[in-house]
Amino acid sequence: MPRRLLYCILLCLSVFAAPGRAAPPLDVVTTLAQIAEPLSVIAGPRARVSSLLGPGVDPHLYRLTRSDVARLTRADLVFYNGLHLEAQMEEMLQSLATRKPVVAIAAGVDPARLRGGAGQARDPHIWMDPALWRSALEAAVAALAAADPEGAEGYRSRARDYFQRLNRLQTYVGEVLASVPASARVLVTAHDAFGYFGHAFGLEVLAIQGISTESEAGLRRIEELVETLVRRRIGAVFVESSVSPRSVRALVDGAAARGHTVRIGGELYSDAMGKPGGYTGTYIGMLDHNASTIARGLGGRVPAGGMLGELADLH
Repeated sequence: MPRRLLYCILLCLSVFAAPGRAAPPLDVVTTLAQIAEPLSVIAGPRARVSSLLGPGVDPHLYRLTRSDVARLTRADLVFYNGLHLEAQMEEMLQSLATRKPVVAIAAGVDPARLRGGAGQARDPHIWMDPALWRSALEAAVAALAAADPEGAEGYRSRARDYFQRLNRLQTYVGEVLASVPASARVLVTAHDAFGYFGHAFGLEVLAIQGISTESEAGLRRIEELVETLVRRRIGAVFVESSVSPRSVRALVDGAAARGHTVRIGGELYSDAMGKPGGYTGTYIGMLDHNASTIARGLGGRVPAGGMLGELADLH
């Protein structure tokens, strides 16, 4: 073998065997994009973070595909919301937890701050309150640091920066919703996903379905809400990107039949975010969109483009 070729081979072997060579990024899989997108910012180059569920997908009803199971099986670390949100996935997630770290990030939230209990199901929609979501993400950051101790300080540093952005978001949402007149501070939606949002920002929330879209939208409930819309002269209701608008449109039609005009105030992101790569495909963009759309729909004052001027449909 020529001496030059032998030297090249030995050099390559020494590089690959070097103890200081960087480890490959962690393969992190989440159920929700609401988890994946913030974690991708916090993880930086130390991890590849992806979500199973995309825009318009309902996590209450979603069933894992074969390719989903393969991704979960290959992952180094798995995150899900918990609180029975991913009802159809729980058996697989619990089985996987016997073999690798599988973290329900809702466990990071103080149970006293959760809606429900005392015989009722806990409300899983904790991402609707940025303060609660920060607590959940802190649990995820701790799990990342435990899985990759060398990257721990980087995770914590990027998390601090990201949580400052969440603080600014919380301030903005509070300000635009405070501009809604007191008589109009009622949020009517397809299913009960906005309870934490309403509690955090002073809105009364009325929904056709319960906290899970597995429950049926009953005719009696629709009739009750039509009566409420007419009696209280509520002028706007909202559809959701991951729920059929049929029941909300039934409210509009029912109110019209009784001589009261109700309009669709806009489409909100409840159980899913917007398209990846776009502003509403980020957690901050999703809540900016929701708060700005609700405030505008209920008669509040909203800056053009929302918090950062990124919402093209707000003029």
